[in-house]
Amino acid sequence: MAQPRKIVIVGAGLAGASAAAAVREKGFGGDVLLMGSDPHRPYELPPLSKGVLLGTTDEPDWVHEAGFYDAQAIRLTSGLTATRLELGARLVLDDAGGEHRFDRLVLATGSRPRPLTAPGGNFPGLYTLRTLDDSLSLRTAFVDARRVVVIGAGWIGTEAAAAARSHDADVTVVAPGRLPLGKVLGAEVAGVFWSLHEEHGVHWRLGEHVAEVTGDPSGVRGVRLRSGEELLADVVLVAVGAAPRVELAHTAGLELSDDGGVAVDAGLRTAAPDVYAIGDIASHFHPRYGHRVRVEHWAAARTQGAHVAGNLLGENEPYLDSPYFFSDQYDLGMEYRGLADLDRDHLVVRGDLAARDFTAFWVGAEGEVHAAMNVNQWDDGDALQRLVDGRMKVRDEDLKSGNLAEIG
Repeated sequence: MAQPRKIVIVGAGLAGASAAAAVREKGFGGDVLLMGSDPHRPYELPPLSKGVLLGTTDEPDWVHEAGFYDAQAIRLTSGLTATRLELGARLVLDDAGGEHRFDRLVLATGSRPRPLTAPGGNFPGLYTLRTLDDSLSLRTAFVDARRVVVIGAGWIGTEAAAAARSHDADVTVVAPGRLPLGKVLGAEVAGVFWSLHEEHGVHWRLGEHVAEVTGDPSGVRGVRLRSGEELLADVVLVAVGAAPRVELAHTAGLELSDDGGVAVDAGLRTAAPDVYAIGDIASHFHPRYGHRVRVEHWAAARTQGAHVAGNLLGENEPYLDSPYFFSDQYDLGMEYRGLADLDRDHLVVRGDLAARDFTAFWVGAEGEVHAAMNVNQWDDGDALQRLVDGRMKVRDEDLKSGNLAEIG
């Protein structure tokens, strides 16, 4: 593979910024263009639903210091949006009328919040959470609000509910599932989060669907459920998931996968020559699992960005990292590694679920550890990573009480 002269990275979040930095670390001396539509320099998303929303910090975790990009000769164009790809001509067009030629192209366009399909989506006081500006605005609203309704009981919804309670708002969470995070954790572990929020005064409306958001041009009034109940609210947060921003790729003719992402091989390459996709949009064929995996979490963005740099410069290495994410809610901190199959795996618990001091393992039929989640336990992280990465076969009794560092 001939060495490129110019690398263009579309998307200046964590994935794109990590890729730009990594090609410089690997000694690439050509042009690097990092295009981002956000007005701020690249930042990490997890603090937006944690420290920023809680008010413990006014800033996110910046991917690099302000002077980094100039010092590394990375041309960062904040507030500039790519509008079209002409792959045959190796060209990216932007919303300011610019044209940018590339030898290698990385798509790292991230995700956007999924909209609420029910009527009433334009009233003041209705929020989504994706950007730093979203988080700062929502925090201000939480401080002033008496009543908050959160629509959605995933990670963003539950973390935002915890933040709103920290600002003394009355909080109700509405979701169609029977438990918060049930589709990710299964009923037994999801029940831990249900009881955690219950103890902190959150009201649940689970198994419910939103009929409409009520209000007028002056602001929201509340949320009406299909059951007929209306929940009064000063602030409504829509947290019903994220959709990958694949329009640019789709219009250019790149293949999309069944999970909605851009189809890439084990090395994060699309089928188009010299075009790669990373982060939220990448539907990556993962050799460890034997199928495509699309992960919308911080760790995948960071590590895929770093990994793709080598392949841009001629390496041909598969991306093998296991999914990883973390959450902090009230006094509960957790880390999750791996990829569970809730329909087939069985759950093994080490510790005390009721005390919220445990590690949960999702284990396959032959005893292989598919995923592990430590809750308020921090000593076994390396061992858990090794068990998950190796899909190691471990007896349930050893997971419950054995020395994890010595297993395998």
